[in-house]
Amino acid sequence: MDRDKLEMRPDAAADWPDRIYDTLKANGITQVALVPDAGHSRLIRRCLADNAMTVVTLTTEEEGVALLCGAWLGGVKGVLLMQSSGVGNCINMLSLSHIHRTPLPMIVTMRGDFAEFNPAQVPMGQATQTVLEAMGTLVHRADRPEDVAETVDATLRLAFNTFRPAATLLGQRLIGAKTFGKD
Repeated sequence: MDRDKLEMRPDAAADWPDRIYDTLKANGITQVALVPDAGHSRLIRRCLADNAMTVVTLTTEEEGVALLCGAWLGGVKGVLLMQSSGVGNCINMLSLSHIHRTPLPMIVTMRGDFAEFNPAQVPMGQATQTVLEAMGTLVHRADRPEDVAETVDATLRLAFNTFRPAATLLGQRLIGAKTFGKD
């Protein structure tokens, strides 16, 4: 296995983070809630550089659920960016979107999924999709660069057309497995 292909962040030559950004813009997303994550780093930088987007850095992922539900009630479309480990922090709060019938699109970078070195990431990484679905979230997954934009677009449309939570999971085959120098 080529260690360079599995290292921390998406390849600088890969354009899928830029296509996610373009998809967010095309869908009228103006608020981005996030906990910083290397897998989302390029997308985060694009959003921060856009004066038409408000980027809110959270202390924990479940704050993003409440923030985006409130944004929607105020007429603003947003998206929650997080890592799969953060999904576990959101389980109870995901009910808020159902109770109030507010869209909650999420883009989740996966850990514990493919070539993971950290055993603590594996349980939530393996349970992410099941946990989201158990809480009524509609889930799509992208593991290939050519599928990312279409999958994110479908997730956004599903969330905003059905007034419910929807998520795109970005697999480790796509984003690269973190190794922190360990083989």
